[in-house]
Amino acid sequence: EVPKKKIHTLDIIIDRLVAKVDNRQRLVDSIEIGEESGNGRIKILDASGKLLANYSTIFACPDCSYSPPPLTPKLFSFNNPVGACKKCNGLGKIQFFDPDKIVGVPELSLSSGAIDGWDRRNEFYHRLLRDLASHYRFDLDTPFNKLEKYVQTTILYGSNDEKIKFSFLNRDGQIRYEKRPFEGIIPNFQKKLEETRSSAIKEKLINFQSKITCPECSGTRLCTDTRHVLINKFSIDKLCKLTLRETLSFFSAITKKTKNLKVGAHIIEEITKRLSFLVDVGVDYLTLDRSASSISGGEHQRIRLASQIGSGLTGVIYVLDEPSVGLHERDNIRLINTLKTLRDSGNTVLVVEHDLQTMRASDHIVDIGPGAGAQGGELVATGSPKEVAANKNSITGKYLSQNLKIDIPIRTNKPDWKKRIRIENATGNNLRGISVDIPIGLLVCITGVSGSGKSTLVHQTLYRSLMNHFYKSKEKPSPCDGIYGLEWLDKVVEIDQRPIGRTPRSNPATYVGLYGPIRELFSNLKLARERGYTAGRFSFNSRGGRCEGCQGAGLKKVEMHFLPDVHVQCETCKGRRFNPETLEISYRGKNIYDVLNMTVDNACTFFSAVPDIKQKLVALSDVGLGYIKIGQSATNLSGGEAQRVKLASELSKKNSGKTIYILDEPTTGLHLEDIKNLLKILEKLRKKGNTILVVEHNLEVIKTADWLIDLGPEGGDRGGKVNLCGTPKDVAKQGKGHTSVFLRTVLNPPSD
Repeated sequence: EVPKKKIHTLDIIIDRLVAKVDNRQRLVDSIEIGEESGNGRIKILDASGKLLANYSTIFACPDCSYSPPPLTPKLFSFNNPVGACKKCNGLGKIQFFDPDKIVGVPELSLSSGAIDGWDRRNEFYHRLLRDLASHYRFDLDTPFNKLEKYVQTTILYGSNDEKIKFSFLNRDGQIRYEKRPFEGIIPNFQKKLEETRSSAIKEKLINFQSKITCPECSGTRLCTDTRHVLINKFSIDKLCKLTLRETLSFFSAITKKTKNLKVGAHIIEEITKRLSFLVDVGVDYLTLDRSASSISGGEHQRIRLASQIGSGLTGVIYVLDEPSVGLHERDNIRLINTLKTLRDSGNTVLVVEHDLQTMRASDHIVDIGPGAGAQGGELVATGSPKEVAANKNSITGKYLSQNLKIDIPIRTNKPDWKKRIRIENATGNNLRGISVDIPIGLLVCITGVSGSGKSTLVHQTLYRSLMNHFYKSKEKPSPCDGIYGLEWLDKVVEIDQRPIGRTPRSNPATYVGLYGPIRELFSNLKLARERGYTAGRFSFNSRGGRCEGCQGAGLKKVEMHFLPDVHVQCETCKGRRFNPETLEISYRGKNIYDVLNMTVDNACTFFSAVPDIKQKLVALSDVGLGYIKIGQSATNLSGGEAQRVKLASELSKKNSGKTIYILDEPTTGLHLEDIKNLLKILEKLRKKGNTILVVEHNLEVIKTADWLIDLGPEGGDRGGKVNLCGTPKDVAKQGKGHTSVFLRTVLNPPSD
């Protein structure tokens, strides 16, 4: 409904005249007076009083008198108060207290802790509930989900005007009674959130909130005035919902069809040029209103590339770190062409990359190694791709020349379709009601071009549903009709590249459970027992044995104004984390700090006689992390290293063989030699009967899978369908879709 901003109710007669050439100046003067008196609105009537025309200089509607504000750029920006929706302040979503989050464990009773902070441990709030229960005749020991609906509603939202007799304890211990309505837990939380100044309380209350689409702007983030301005029947919010490909077609059509396009011609030319750059780098399936938080790293990098191409700069050094991350081979070719465009414009393009296709397209390669960590840091080979491929000392060169390659395993395992997970009619995001069967006990790859719906299917639909099923997670999965076959599983594990910790205290030893046995070993040494030291003495997270100057971190944080915080070595312990008394305890000549400073490979030899410790160290070594220090700060680990630490943790655990492991782009940041080791690890997990589900673009991984599920055929609105299912050979033979075409090249490589 169009709001009535200005209402015109009074007509003023300015002049009566006959339309003649002689009256031209009089007519002009009268119109000017009328425009000034009527605030930009003029009516022209004939002698009988019939309305001939209704003019306005302020875009006022002649029927309802609605007049928009001045059409300036800030009106069309949700980051500006003028254009932002007044209800959600331009966010498109509003937060509300979610009953599902407030009632954390509905299977428990109110007395037992169904609602955090309102159980019997909190006397004040529990007394309120006790009086409420007496009034409405319900039992506080009944599970919350078994209570009557009206009781649940009253507890959460209050008793409105109905007064209840509450009892309160005075300071002198006397009980006083007061009749008043029950406020309700949600209004109570809302009031606390608005009034409190404590950041800790605010953070706790925000955890009980969820987000919903703003009902005022329907998620567009723009005010009503903005959404009433149309170009070719499209408002700016509707235009932003189109894909970049469709938006480019929209503006191209305006240029072609509109004659004498004087106003906006230059602007439209700039818009089409920038849209063309985005389409050329392969993100044509994205929409302009897409949230930045939902864009992958690869997509973000390509968007920045498009902006740099559009800038037209020359003489610039561009540094890119793994630009092929998250890219299908088809999209990778587009990326390489984009990089060549930057190079041909007179720029230098420096790329850190493991992708063979990118290396072969480069002009010069610098290969560093030969190993990782202390075993690396040397210049192994340099030159053109052919020169590096001919270098016998370069592992990278051996893969370029195909003297080294990842072999396709000979698999006899075939899907047993009696044992499968079935996702029925998944419709999240761009998925078009697809149904997918995932065979149990195999390595299954989900493939497809960027934006085809892989993450929506695997993470937002399957993983969240499994988390809800096994661990009662509150995160809502994307919609589907159902997921069947969960009886074949007993656990789900997601192994991603997120950090294993965000502080210097976190390290591989604590994450894989290695540090516990090491502390036990030190506490059982003779000198430690004589001094009464327990295992806690050798923990840098607790008082007693740690350095209190840095509280066991080895580093001190220095807060910088207007700059990121920095960590400097502790001057008390010189980075050794522990106090001198603790460091006097040694095992085979090494104190606890020396042990934490060992590499995994050295520690394997050092603890060879201690089975509990050696087992976990071997797991780290098997995943290719023999070069890292076992006490190395988690903040210094790359995404690939963090992922392999998580894999090592899983390898060192005992499992029933009914686990499903979900990995998203596990080859990110990995050299081909590391990928070979990764595949060996996944094979170990698979041989135990587990199911490995991998979202992947790397053809070296795809070709080794037992089963492929290819989504597409394109990204965005042209994706979301199941292209092909089958073994890698079956998919390559069918030749349908981009994955099939590129897979054929690695299964049947061309002869030199």
